[in-house]
Amino acid sequence: MSTVTTDSAIMIRRNFKHTLRNPTTVFNAVLFPVIIMLMFVYLLGDAFSVGVDYVDYATPGMILLAICYGLGATATGVNSDMTKGIINRFKVMDVSRGAVLSGQVIGSIVNNVLAVAAIIGTAFALGFRPSASFVDWLGVAGLVLLVGFSIGWLTVALGLAAKSVETAGLATVPLIMLPFLSTAIVPADKMGPGARQFAEYQPFTPIIETFRGLLFGNLHASDAIAAIAWCAGLAIIGYAWATSTFKKRA
Repeated sequence: MSTVTTDSAIMIRRNFKHTLRNPTTVFNAVLFPVIIMLMFVYLLGDAFSVGVDYVDYATPGMILLAICYGLGATATGVNSDMTKGIINRFKVMDVSRGAVLSGQVIGSIVNNVLAVAAIIGTAFALGFRPSASFVDWLGVAGLVLLVGFSIGWLTVALGLAAKSVETAGLATVPLIMLPFLSTAIVPADKMGPGARQFAEYQPFTPIIETFRGLLFGNLHASDAIAAIAWCAGLAIIGYAWATSTFKKRA
C-alpha cells in the first residue's frame, strides 16, 4: 500500500472520529436537512402547486440540500487544522500533503452519504414513490458521490483560504443557500423575473433536474451533461485552489 493511500486512510479515520465526537456536526450534516424536509413537505407542501405530489417534487432538491448542509463543518475543520498548527505537526511526521486534503474530502463525502440516506428514508416515510429502476438508483448514487466530491474540494479550498474558523464557516453560506434559489423548492417558471433566470442557469439546477429525471424515469441528456460539466468544473477549480493555497500556507 502506498504512503499516500496509507496516510489518506489515517486522515479519513481521524476526521470520522472528530465527526462522532462533535454532535453539532452530526446535527448539521444529517438531522437538520431532515427537519428542513419535514418543514417544506409536511407543513408547507400543500401551499405549492407543482403538478405532482410535493414530496415527489421536493425530494431531489432535498438530496442536494443534504449534501450542502454539511459543508460548514468541513470548511471549519480544514481551517482549524491550518490555523491551530496541526498541519505543522503533520509536516514533522512526514504525512503526505495530498492525504491531508483528500482525507477531508472523503470525510465530507461520508457525511453526505449519511445525510442523503436519512433524507431518502424520510421521504419514503412521507409518501415518496419514485419509479426508478435499479440502474437509475445506481445513477443517483453515482451523482451523489460526484457532487460530494466536487463540492467537497471547493469547500476545502474555501476553508484553507479563510483567515479564521468563523469566516471559514461563513464562506460556505452561499453554497448552502444556492439550492433555495434553484428548482429545489418550486419550478423556475413560478419564480419572478430575475430569480427565474438565475435559477435556470445556476449550477445546482441541472444537478437537481438530473436527480429528478433518474428517480422518475424522464432524464434529459442536456440536464445530465450540464450536471456532469458543472461538477467537473467545480472539482477542478476546488482542487487547483486548495492545493495552491495549501502549498502557500503549510
